[in-house]
Amino acid sequence: MFLNLKLFIPVLLLAGFSLKAIADDHRYLLNAGDVLFVSVWNEDALQKQVAILPDGSMSFPLAGEMIAEGKAISEVEAELINRLSDYIANPVVNVSVVAVEGNTIHVLGKVQNPGSFVMRQNLRAMQALSLAGGLTPFASENNIIVLRQVNGQQQTLNVRYSDIKRGRALESNVLLQSGDVLVIP
Repeated sequence: MFLNLKLFIPVLLLAGFSLKAIADDHRYLLNAGDVLFVSVWNEDALQKQVAILPDGSMSFPLAGEMIAEGKAISEVEAELINRLSDYIANPVVNVSVVAVEGNTIHVLGKVQNPGSFVMRQNLRAMQALSLAGGLTPFASENNIIVLRQVNGQQQTLNVRYSDIKRGRALESNVLLQSGDVLVIP
């Protein structure tokens, strides 16, 4: 059986583009508090560890100050290449994440161990509650909320712990994002 390649190639290309879009949606975006290691090939003076400051900025020699928060590593590399090109011919820049200390969530209220937790992997609400030691006996299991900032606006997402334990309302076991606050009344 022979395939008509003229028809098959556009389908493959379309699938490839959609897979890239999915991958782009799941790229790690930098947060204030993250620590990066930036190196410029063949430039010993331009090998430096930098922290992303609370305002989302970072600074690097010759490139100056720039916003890194909310960007992927590849975007920071591209901006550094652009800025360093005024001083170095064809700079080769590598950026790597040393620590994801800015990728935090906060759990407060009626849990055993409230506090801030660094997310070193993707977490859902139930996993975060587990990190906090679980609910206390007096917690209101189906009134848990996640507070999230989206475009400067605060959103409230409901987490129905008791229902999730029973295999219901699984959509309320939300995937957490950096800066989310779980409130357990």
